Amino acid sequence: MRDLTLSQAINEALAEELERDPRVFLIGEDIGLHGGAFGVTKGLFSRFGPDRVRNTPISEAAIAGAAVGSALVGARPVAELMYIDFITIAMDQIVNQGAKVKYMFGGKARVPMVLRAPFGAGRANAAQHSQSLEAWLCHVPGLKVVMPSTPADAKGLLKSAIRDDNLVVFLENKHLYFQKGPVPEGEYAVPLGVADIKRPGRDVTVVATARQVHAAISAAEALAKEGIEVEVLDPRTLWPLDTETIIASVKKTGRLVTVHEAVKRFGFGAEVAAIIAESEAFDYLDAPIRRVAGAEVPVPFSKSLEDLFLPDEHKIIDACKAVLA
Repeated sequence: MRDLTLSQAINEALAEELERDPRVFLIGEDIGLHGGAFGVTKGLFSRFGPDRVRNTPISEAAIAGAAVGSALVGARPVAELMYIDFITIAMDQIVNQGAKVKYMFGGKARVPMVLRAPFGAGRANAAQHSQSLEAWLCHVPGLKVVMPSTPADAKGLLKSAIRDDNLVVFLENKHLYFQKGPVPEGEYAVPLGVADIKRPGRDVTVVATARQVHAAISAAEALAKEGIEVEVLDPRTLWPLDTETIIASVKKTGRLVTVHEAVKRFGFGAEVAAIIAESEAFDYLDAPIRRVAGAEVPVPFSKSLEDLFLPDEHKIIDACKAVLA
């Protein structure tokens, strides 16, 4: 295997899908020669040309609307929003149109498009460029929501998302863009709706997303020195969600901690907790479920305050010890 950054893995997936299917095209602000705000599409404009890699005006509504419309007439667009925060400007196109068309037309209309967007704090980008809004999107019937944590998963999941016949929101933690990991050579795809156990364990299940998967693994390694074996589970796709794997893990360990960067209230972790409460795994719990999440404030610009806002290895360790107490 090669070691690629998450950004390189996504770029490779886009290039392979543009090569494979002439219906695929990219659309977004500065994604051409500039390569996008984080350089993810670098080199694709010169390779595939302006018809396949389309720069747009500064209008998220236009980007999402053009993607939905072109998908309805047979294209397979991959739209990029510069930051997930700006999805607020395109919610009508995504939530009221793209997510509902297939249902409202009895399955006769399809919206095979991907909406890519970087998210997350940790780069001192302040409150309007640092949010984690995945829970909004998971709440909308008709949307699929993907959130990879490793370069290999990012490439394989993006290829599956592009080939899917539904609107898939593909969320990329910008703090992970330059983090390297092994990526297989050759053609492969990671199916949507299949979780991955990143680290097996017997004492506590930690369900973590994106960047927090790495924090959870660090916490698990620290706890292992004390004889506590933590199972780290990465759902990879938030919807469809692999509930069977989560339930099986909690039945094995008897304890659950959820970790995500978004604020705690009404977050993805609450949904995981509710799934366990409504399943047979509830009878296996030996302690109340704990949630580790971002602080309930807008993301601070100050680096010291931003660090306090974010979940981290130490907060995960404290939560694991609490459910073991």
